[in-house]
Amino acid sequence: MSACSSSPLRLWPLQLCLVGMLLCQWVPKWIDDGPTLLWIVPVYGPALCCFLLMLCWVCCSRASKRERWLSLVAWVVGLGLTVALMHPKMRESPLVMQTIPVGTTLFALAAMAGSRWRPQKRNLVALVLMLLGFSYSLLWRYGGMRGDFEQDYVWRWQTSVEEQLVNRSGGQQTSGPVPESWLQGLAAPEWPEFRGAGRSGIVKSAARYATDWEAQSPELLWQIPVGPGWSSFAVAGQLLFTQEQRGLLESVVCYQAESGAEVWVQSVESRFDEPLGGPGPRATPTLAGEGLYAQGAQGWLMRLDPKTGRVVWQTDIRKVAKRETPMWGFASSPLVVGSLVMVHASGADDLGLLAFDTGTGVLRWSSATGDQSYSSPQLMTIDGESVVAISSNEGVDLFDPNTGKVRLRYAWPFKGYRCAQPQVVDGSSLIIASGLGAGTRRIRLSKAGEGWSAEEEWTSRRLKPDFNDFVIFEGHAYGFDDKIFTCIDLKTGERTWKRGRYQYGKGQVILLRDSKLLVVASERGEAVMLKADPVGHQVLGRFQALKGKTWNHPVVVGDRLYLRNGEQAACYRLPMAE
Repeated sequence: MSACSSSPLRLWPLQLCLVGMLLCQWVPKWIDDGPTLLWIVPVYGPALCCFLLMLCWVCCSRASKRERWLSLVAWVVGLGLTVALMHPKMRESPLVMQTIPVGTTLFALAAMAGSRWRPQKRNLVALVLMLLGFSYSLLWRYGGMRGDFEQDYVWRWQTSVEEQLVNRSGGQQTSGPVPESWLQGLAAPEWPEFRGAGRSGIVKSAARYATDWEAQSPELLWQIPVGPGWSSFAVAGQLLFTQEQRGLLESVVCYQAESGAEVWVQSVESRFDEPLGGPGPRATPTLAGEGLYAQGAQGWLMRLDPKTGRVVWQTDIRKVAKRETPMWGFASSPLVVGSLVMVHASGADDLGLLAFDTGTGVLRWSSATGDQSYSSPQLMTIDGESVVAISSNEGVDLFDPNTGKVRLRYAWPFKGYRCAQPQVVDGSSLIIASGLGAGTRRIRLSKAGEGWSAEEEWTSRRLKPDFNDFVIFEGHAYGFDDKIFTCIDLKTGERTWKRGRYQYGKGQVILLRDSKLLVVASERGEAVMLKADPVGHQVLGRFQALKGKTWNHPVVVGDRLYLRNGEQAACYRLPMAE
């Protein structure tokens, strides 16, 4: 008897589940105007389809009872053994995005191909292929996820850059005598904080840069391994400051700008890691006065001596703000105003924005903000008055930097998080970015008693940065509309151009103001020079600067381009105009 049973297998439910898996994996990549929580679909959708597939197999496949339940038991046991034996990092999102879908898909394909085989043969082939699909994950280690939801994997037994750094240094703090000539730049740092002075991402040097990288390519001066983290650099003369993860230690590291040599390392026992962004600190150190201020992803705020790395004081933001570490870690780069250093903690009640004494680390004032933000406090001048601005899921708030008194609470609720920095336009307007699914809004401020009132001028879905900041130049904003680079008119919010769907991913951009040029660090580690022109997208040159996922903000000081990601840091000499 050649038929496997008196009734043919019912295969269309399995086929629907397989189609659902493909749609969950591929459709979100093509949606440019999706909601913030769209990332949930490709991460968890395929695994959900797999559970439905196995449920359909057990309940309505028409296979024999013995075959159905043997398949389910083998699926559960095989998956359990794979989870027990796989690399620990593979138990995160790869489990639901690769392991379960690959094994279950091979089982379903074998069951469909062998629908007319004898049950014993069909069952044996399907289960063998299923177990091979599961065990494939035993060969790999998870390397993180990119902005298009694609996952990176490395050979399981390959030593990571972080492991190499830990093995080389033993995870210990290092410090040596620093030549006096290297310290002179601390008096006037060229790039003192996140996104430069004013946190605008604008290089205001009068230097003129060559506008054709195809004819004059940047020259590599050095490239070094670094620990994971999404910090950028603070730069003072011959010294570079950044943050990295090195094993169980979260480290602030000082490098020599000319050679990339390590000058000193200061660490705290702390490790933050999550499946999408991976391990390491998110914030960038801040140079101000005689201090270097660093915010760790788990919540440690420290003031260090930038000359030696010595800890002046440190405090745990989790205890001060009475909250646990946020989903994506503490990401607020410290802001120093006078004798205060501020970070955004999103704590309950009035523990949202915290201001500490720079000398002692004692909390001086705090004020309420939204409870979801990965933006950093920013000092700005509006109508000639200095205020501190912070974006959150509730909108944007302005504070008196000395007292924390609220000057404006502008409500624009957003179901998600805000990362991008707000920007001032025309002295009295703010540009607020809300990310995927909401877009960008311009509001005009006017005096109202001791504070301001705000009026919406326009809201545009033409610029939807996720965790990617934008820059403003001559009445236009340049940045990332999800994964595609774009330019919008700040008078109307209308798009003037949008290009580069497969070129940039979710990267970062800075502006070389006097040369009217944009430098983009693409997600895949390319450095790209664009003309800052609202007429069209003009690529003036590009080259592969780093290997691996690059979400860190680039820095340009003089003729030096500093780049880093979670594995490498590099310095390039930019060609200058004649």
